[in-house]
Amino acid sequence: MELSEAKLYIVPTPIGNLSDITLRALTVLEQVETICAEDTRHTGKLLSHYNIKTRMLSVHDHNERQRVDTLVAKLAQGHSIALVSDAGTPLISDPGYHLVNGIRAAGYEVVPLPGACAAITALSAAGVATDRFCFEGFLGAKSAGRRAQLTALQEEPRTMVFYESPRRICDTISEMSDIFGESRHIVIARELTKTFETIHGAPAAQLLEWLNSDDNNRRGEMVVMVAGYKKLDEGLSPQVIDALKLLTTELPLKKAAALVAKLYDEKKNALYKYGLEIGL
Repeated sequence: MELSEAKLYIVPTPIGNLSDITLRALTVLEQVETICAEDTRHTGKLLSHYNIKTRMLSVHDHNERQRVDTLVAKLAQGHSIALVSDAGTPLISDPGYHLVNGIRAAGYEVVPLPGACAAITALSAAGVATDRFCFEGFLGAKSAGRRAQLTALQEEPRTMVFYESPRRICDTISEMSDIFGESRHIVIARELTKTFETIHGAPAAQLLEWLNSDDNNRRGEMVVMVAGYKKLDEGLSPQVIDALKLLTTELPLKKAAALVAKLYDEKKNALYKYGLEIGL
């Protein structure tokens, strides 16, 4: 492969394990004139590992807009450029939008390379529904902002994917438990592709207990995947639901579901499943 035209290449980099980079990505990083890096020190370690000598230019949240004209000028001279972030696919909760938009507006081609992405990696192994999902990225840093964002998503039917930091993970899961309900299933994937990779799922309240049970459970960058909202009482009348809730205060759920099924001519299995899902 030889780069012959002036283009911007979007190059995913490993999210942990340095072996998780494609041959094509290495070729592009070797052959472009400039690598735009979110943190040149961080990217420098990756380039050193693969003995790549290409010059780097810092492009991050605070200078991205100012870099557009400089990089368009390089493209006009026939040079190709690569854009990388610290880890994973650029622009996915990382800088790059203004640069890509500016270069496309200037008439130059932007070429995306496939590769590592923490959200997709986590989803593939979490055991949550993946036929439909929405990526929400990082929630707000302050509780009021987070709660407002989560409240707006309270009845989102798709699996929701968030990124979260170790220092905020307990607060975030606690707020999810309050707003989505203690029984909402949530999966946390931490330290993906690294030595202590962990993927753990549980109802929100139990997941919070797990996080607090061991400091190690709160280490590393995290992907949080929340099961979508389900209208659990669909097809069940309020009287049926009230009867089930009342009987489960005195009887095991299985027996309560069987009695309510007989009284109201409902399906026992549906009542039992509903009871499990709302934590009866």
